Amino acid sequence: MSQLTFLHLNPDWNAEPNAPHLKVAVEGSTVVLSFYLNPFAYEATEGEIGRVVFKGCSRWRWDTTNDEAWSSGKGRFSREAPKWGEFYEIVGEDVSVEDQEWEVISQNDAKRRHFLFFFRDDAIECIADDWALVRE
Repeated sequence: MSQLTFLHLNPDWNAEPNAPHLKVAVEGSTVVLSFYLNPFAYEATEGEIGRVVFKGCSRWRWDTTNDEAWSSGKGRFSREAPKWGEFYEIVGEDVSVEDQEWEVISQNDAKRRHFLFFFRDDAIECIADDWALVRE
């Protein structure tokens, strides 16, 4: 992998750390991650749902690497990403991106952005135009 930069995207919110109940829904080129928000360390009510909506998504992947595997260096980006359990935009050329198994929605566009969200027992990557957080 070449030099990558991880931009932290969720400084004032996060997924519930113990049981986020992650779900992924795909509709056309929109991918939605649904999960419980963390009421213990951030302003959120218990049971409040967060949805990260990726628009213009060309591909996404669900990796079952958990926090222990990541900490021991066995996960993708485990030696590069600053911290487990956070949401990042990856900037730079990820030369191993094609070596991964992806759910492909459409052709990749060089202008699309690379996102990574570490949950308790999973990591989700998405190549998309943009993202937004919706709280419910």
